[in-house]
Amino acid sequence: MTDLIGKTAVVTGASQGIGQATAFALAKAGANVASIHLPDEDKTTQEGIRSMGRRALFVEGTTADSEAVEAFASRVESELGPIDIWVNNAARLFLRPFLETTDADWSEVLASNLNGYVYGCRAAIRQMVARQTGRIVNISSITEHQPIANLSAYATAKGGVAALTRQLALEFGSHGINVNAVAPGAIATPLTEDIYTPEVRATYEARIALGRVGRPEDIADVVVFLASDAARYVTGVQLVADGGMTINGNVGFSEESTGA
Repeated sequence: MTDLIGKTAVVTGASQGIGQATAFALAKAGANVASIHLPDEDKTTQEGIRSMGRRALFVEGTTADSEAVEAFASRVESELGPIDIWVNNAARLFLRPFLETTDADWSEVLASNLNGYVYGCRAAIRQMVARQTGRIVNISSITEHQPIANLSAYATAKGGVAALTRQLALEFGSHGINVNAVAPGAIATPLTEDIYTPEVRATYEARIALGRVGRPEDIADVVVFLASDAARYVTGVQLVADGGMTINGNVGFSEESTGA
């Protein structure tokens, strides 16, 4: 049910982290993969996809530019074929106190972390509506419903992504288009390596039910599920993949506590 042989998939920002793992997972399932990404000399993702016998199309650009996204989508259609799957992943992590966040900071974060998803969804849906089928997966975040201090712009954008996912799922469900989101918890990626100090990791490991910080592959496999026929009756859902962090309400009660 997760066979994607012959499918064309887009993963924005696939040069590293969750995007790279997702591109590899989709290729492993059989899809040809395209990506629009920031300038990067590392060709690891493209080479990995091609080593699996799949086609890869990687274009430098920013998802914050709507014209660039539209041009990219047209190129994918002409070079790889009809877009079956679109994964909006490209984003930036921005950690700064709210009162120190400038207007320019705020606009730049939302440009990539929210507007880029809008442009990606729009470009994909324009192609998918004509064929009355398609899968869109948006990478959101648990910060949308479990805030972390000093992440106001980032969390606001991710909240917008969750709302966008539900809206588009409703509006385009009748066209055979499934729109879902995956909300990762703490995932070790190049974006987080500087802020996941030993102390931060220890705190996460104590709070996460499964006892470890996540890996990009943990998210990638969820994306493959949502992109496949196994999730054909799933739409408008934000699937949380956080190892059980947001369910943890433990406050240190001892086993001897009676509650009396």
